Amino acid sequence: MDLNFIQVILVIIVAFFAGMEGILDEFHFHQPVIACTLIGLVTGQLVPCMILGGTLQMIALGWSNVGAAVAPDAALAAVASAIILVLGGQGKGGVDSAIAIAVPLAVAGLLLTILARTIATAIVHIMDREAEKGSFRGVEAWHVVAICMQGVRIAIPAALILAVGAGPVRSVLSAMPTWLTDGLSVGGGMVVAVGYAMVINMMATAEVWPFFAIGFVLATVQDLTLIGLGAIGISMALIYLALSEKSGSSNGGPSNSGDPLGDIIDNY
Repeated sequence: MDLNFIQVILVIIVAFFAGMEGILDEFHFHQPVIACTLIGLVTGQLVPCMILGGTLQMIALGWSNVGAAVAPDAALAAVASAIILVLGGQGKGGVDSAIAIAVPLAVAGLLLTILARTIATAIVHIMDREAEKGSFRGVEAWHVVAICMQGVRIAIPAALILAVGAGPVRSVLSAMPTWLTDGLSVGGGMVVAVGYAMVINMMATAEVWPFFAIGFVLATVQDLTLIGLGAIGISMALIYLALSEKSGSSNGGPSNSGDPLGDIIDNY
């Protein structure tokens, strides 16, 4: 679909805030489920973009910065894939292709992230010189410049995709053979499973595995609504807390629940 001038400006603004939030991490505009939803809202393609954002969020759950290792750029992946989905005009049918495009975009976004952080290093030295002068206003001004640079890091690629226009994007997506789109769909589903598995691997203990199993079984029941599932989840959480307190108070000493962090907090 073709976007009017106001929609283009709003999409670029969303991309700008998503880039800044990748550093600020306050309102989570960089999270795919929020960035894609906002782009879908301003372009009139809310439902397909929400589906895309929710699926990408499952992938991004396994992305985190550990030490010097920088995670793939979730903001660029979400914004660029959502724009491509909207311009392609395929609606829900284009979600699988957009997901497959998002993963290499996220990896490519690492180059922009490294470039922005390299420039930020020089800005830090400028801020040090302003601090030596006692110029609080100068330090604040360069701080704002560094944050805005992170927003431009996402806004420029978004503007370039919008400049290409709906026609070329639609032509490329339509030219993809069936075997390629089906393969991208399967690959995208596998990446979602891997991302969620990474999160479970980090947080799962012997005590919570039954709750995971119960949750997956209940999710397959067609008659349960999200409110019903939420009530069941809260009930299971309360049961778990009650059993944990009973287990910790029964022996009169430190607990050994298999959750080291939980044990440390309880002992503290």
